[in-house]
Amino acid sequence: MFNFKYYLEKIGEIGYVEQVTGSIAYVRGLPKARPQELIVFESGQIGQVFSLSYDYVEVLILSNVSVAVSSRATRTGELFTVAVGEELLGKMLSPLGLPVEGEELEPSLERRPIDVKPLGIKQRKNIDEPFETGVTIVDLVVPLGKGQRELVVGDRKTNKTQFLLQVILTQAQKGTICIYAGIGKRVLDIKMVGDFFKKNAILSNTIIVASSASDPAGLVFLTPYTAMTIAEFFRDRGKDVLVVFDDLTAHAKYYREITLLAKRFPGRSSYPGDIFYIHSKLLERGGNFSLISKDARGKLEKKEVAITCLPVGELVLGDLSGYIQTNLMAMTDGHIFFDREYFNEGRRPAVNPFLSVTRVGRQAQSPLARELSRQLISFLVKHEKLKQFLHFGAELSEETRRTLAQGEKIVGFFEQSSDKIIPLPINIFILACIWAGFWKELETVEAKRKMEDLRSRYLKDSSLKQKVDSFLINYKDFSELVGYLKANGDTLFS
Repeated sequence: MFNFKYYLEKIGEIGYVEQVTGSIAYVRGLPKARPQELIVFESGQIGQVFSLSYDYVEVLILSNVSVAVSSRATRTGELFTVAVGEELLGKMLSPLGLPVEGEELEPSLERRPIDVKPLGIKQRKNIDEPFETGVTIVDLVVPLGKGQRELVVGDRKTNKTQFLLQVILTQAQKGTICIYAGIGKRVLDIKMVGDFFKKNAILSNTIIVASSASDPAGLVFLTPYTAMTIAEFFRDRGKDVLVVFDDLTAHAKYYREITLLAKRFPGRSSYPGDIFYIHSKLLERGGNFSLISKDARGKLEKKEVAITCLPVGELVLGDLSGYIQTNLMAMTDGHIFFDREYFNEGRRPAVNPFLSVTRVGRQAQSPLARELSRQLISFLVKHEKLKQFLHFGAELSEETRRTLAQGEKIVGFFEQSSDKIIPLPINIFILACIWAGFWKELETVEAKRKMEDLRSRYLKDSSLKQKVDSFLINYKDFSELVGYLKANGDTLFS
């Protein structure tokens, strides 16, 4: 792909590797090298200029095979680019943008640099369309909007990846282009994601950009930027895109390794001083945009398109005050917190609604969903306080008992296995039914079974689906919907 002799004849500069430390090669003899420029070594490896000094050039090695000391290197005069195009759909790519299964890409594909300036404020729009995840508690309590950058944060093994796969499945079925960036993951985990896409027949709308833990730090570092560059190609074609970065705490650790080897001055927790910039310039490329793009007939049209970003952050023992985690919180539009205690209690998904935040998602909700969300959050806070009150062994009034019983039904309503996605309309309808007093005489287990039956009927029975959807169109006020259900509950499903 990169021919050493060709670039040596073209550029006319030759350098020699004087030292190799991990992923960093120190090359002397390239006086016109510039930052981010691509370097080719005579043995076939490639690298990128990481920094410049008076005596030598620091080159970040981007190949699995290390570079030998005293080997020759030459400049290319080019920035690092990756191929982009519709042909990438359904493929698993390396951080270099090449298929991992050895397929050849068309040489005619457009190539784009992976480090570009984000679009300015003139091309950005307010987030005003809802982004459905298919996960009940998120869609109702922590709603998202198209173009939002929402951090998914929690301890290891709290089902964060399963949640992300549910979101990808929901959006891919709606026609959104979904790009999963696996950063320094185990090969088995990357294969699991690919198998999930294949099993659910969404390969035509998905792309995987993955680096494994055995790859050099330079390749791992490039992974999210390659994924975002591909996302921008589809955005410019007028398609909404979802990008998942799994995960940016690992990305920060690999970047820390690179900078320490390069003898950069360490800051807090030994991370370099520019770690905030490294992540913010990536996430700033997401958002909701108003762009001129070509339609199916090749005509230019103005269209609103979005790149929705779901970066992942890993916590240690639920500590939300970690350096990288708080950095990510500062540059995103909220966070979804996966609580280890909830997970150990058996809640699925283990989302803590009280410590999760969405800053722009509510403005994208319909008036009905927004009112429901407010009432639901208020009730959950009240229910949590009453549960704490129980620890004192106080006698309970009848109203308190009813509130606790209804709260248990709502907690059961939120329970959802990781292999299911649930449409938002039926969730709103069922919650309105709970508010109207449906199943109030039933035990929580039996009530959960009734809710599951109703969800299943909604997915299979087109007449019920049409009836539920019409309710949500006709009733813009949640209280009015609840009032109607109270008055007509007996005949509703007959």
